[in-house]
Amino acid sequence: MTYTLGIRREDKNKWERRVPLVPPHIKELNQHHDIETIIQPSPIRAFSDEEYENVGAFVQEDLSQCPVVFAIKEIPINFFEQEKTYVFFSHTIKGQKYNMPMLKKMMDLGCTLIDYERIVDEHGNRLLFFGRFAGIAGMVDTLWAFGQKLNSNNIETPFNEIKQTIQYNNLDEIKKHLKKIGEEIQQHGFPRSITPLVIGVAGYGNVSKGVQEILDHLPVKNISPKDIKKIFEKPLNNCIYKVVFMEEDMVEPVSSNDLFDLQDYYQRPKKYHPVFEKYIPDLTILMNCIYWNSKYPRLVTKEFMKKNYRKGFSLQIIGDISVDINGAIEFTEKATTPDNPVFVYDPLTDTIKDGYIGDGVIVMGIDNLPCELPKEASSAFSDAFKSFVPAIAKADLTMDFESCKLPPEIKKGVVLYHGRLTPDYQYIDKYL
Repeated sequence: MTYTLGIRREDKNKWERRVPLVPPHIKELNQHHDIETIIQPSPIRAFSDEEYENVGAFVQEDLSQCPVVFAIKEIPINFFEQEKTYVFFSHTIKGQKYNMPMLKKMMDLGCTLIDYERIVDEHGNRLLFFGRFAGIAGMVDTLWAFGQKLNSNNIETPFNEIKQTIQYNNLDEIKKHLKKIGEEIQQHGFPRSITPLVIGVAGYGNVSKGVQEILDHLPVKNISPKDIKKIFEKPLNNCIYKVVFMEEDMVEPVSSNDLFDLQDYYQRPKKYHPVFEKYIPDLTILMNCIYWNSKYPRLVTKEFMKKNYRKGFSLQIIGDISVDINGAIEFTEKATTPDNPVFVYDPLTDTIKDGYIGDGVIVMGIDNLPCELPKEASSAFSDAFKSFVPAIAKADLTMDFESCKLPPEIKKGVVLYHGRLTPDYQYIDKYL
């Protein structure tokens, strides 16, 4: 028996060139699992229509014969068809207001929604993600912005040579260039005005790993949060000090009688209060890689910045990879784009201005960073995803949800089943 799956063309913006399944894996699915693929044509996708045709895929607009459709980003409301299954990053599981009309439409049509973000193992660890590439691109773009800012202030450093991620041909080229820049740093050092250069990384997940993967091509010395003050006593000017912050560095129990407990913090965040701000004055760059929602304290607040910002303030730039608007970084007022990647936040006037020129702290807040490395990001995602595709394509979804034979990892990612919120996602109803 032959099964058919569809892949929707990405068109959220001109930068979105990713795809959930790359041509070699389409060929593999056809040869080993009798799965045919219909993919919509695209003039911007990282892999051409011809590359898909060459492995046996059908390139056409009409996906109506596909019972299952895969995509990357949110799907327009007018695209959905009655009782079909859609698999994509829906950005609905936090009750995101801007996607509730889309979710409601899927419910009205009796659709099934599987969200990549919630395909997890028995420990709740995500199995499908672009986080590493968000971290990689976010770190490169942040270093680029830092170099441009220094250059605008007539401070010459090797960072001036760094380009934006989209200006490199591939990740290998980025790493080779950074290695060369690292050699220049070791040889010539930084000027006194930016020594010591301290980069703080908030979080330790996949995004953080991508950030550190880039930093580790430069001369880096790893330090712990408690040792930050010590490096100012005798700082080195030919290295970057990297410090990774975990939850216990960001908050502490309100009661002095309690000890920090990670699961307790996740479940009862009101028992803890923020302490991260004590590190901010000593950081040159902050990379925000944490998962955040409103029940958790912010990393950096407007109030703190207004009270502490002054001429010579160490913190120059925040790479806000998580991009929660007015979230962990309270003054992330908007998401940015690859062609307009940064803005300056002035704490004294509580205003923002596009670009890197002006008084204040630069914020890099591109919200779809992996699209800056579309081929590598798509290939890595497809490699992780391909093993789940046969189970989704061949599943009998006519029975009730409890009896449905989807593998447990995929079943955890089913947000809607036949147009109804599944038990784990009933809480979304209050946002509708």
